Amino acid sequence: MNFKIHVIDVKNQLQNYIWLIEETESHDVVAIDPTEAHLVEDYCATHQLHLKQVWLTHWHKDHIGGVPELIASQQIPIYGPRAELSHIPFLTHPLQNDDHFKFHGLKIDIIAVPGHTLGHIVYFIDELDSVFCGDTLFAMGCGRMFEGTAEQFYHSLNRLAALPPRTKVYCTHEYTLSNAKFALHIEPKNLAIQQRAEDIQNMRDLGKITLPSTIELELETNPFLRVESADEFARIRALKDNF
Repeated sequence: MNFKIHVIDVKNQLQNYIWLIEETESHDVVAIDPTEAHLVEDYCATHQLHLKQVWLTHWHKDHIGGVPELIASQQIPIYGPRAELSHIPFLTHPLQNDDHFKFHGLKIDIIAVPGHTLGHIVYFIDELDSVFCGDTLFAMGCGRMFEGTAEQFYHSLNRLAALPPRTKVYCTHEYTLSNAKFALHIEPKNLAIQQRAEDIQNMRDLGKITLPSTIELELETNPFLRVESADEFARIRALKDNF
């Protein structure tokens, strides 16, 4: 089995990315959190790819916005959080914690990570050393706490922190530079954060994407993975909200 991961830069105000996983023999692909249908359709047409599945992490519009148009002309299985069916009525494969399914023999494991939204899920693929984590874990940050509690979000981040250190982190927004500035504010003497902030600035100056990260790198440089209690998480999440 050979797989390749592609990225589409949505170039919107929220700095979304749409990730694609291609099975390279068939050129079949999965689109993850497709913000806009035409971007996925154009990318697939240009690269001669065939859209076969859509995976959704949570119900926010910048993650599901392209789905109605993508399924208007063809039947595509839509995977997503069972707990958010009321928000995502077009789900064909509702998923919950510890579920798993396959794409061309590739096993995908579902981990529930409430916090950003109550039903948020992530897609962990051990064989690709990858987790597609939506808006729960960001490079050097985490999503805003819109629906869940600090206790839930802290527990969710701990679940992701426990994945193998080599796991590549594919989140959905290019927020790394602003997250790096906040991380420096929280841990000004952390040398790993200082170095990474410098690297991130250089990458963005060159117009380069800062993803994927790794769990190992996040454990060293992400203040939200370095807290030791839900209370501490709540405190720095509130600070970040107003940073």
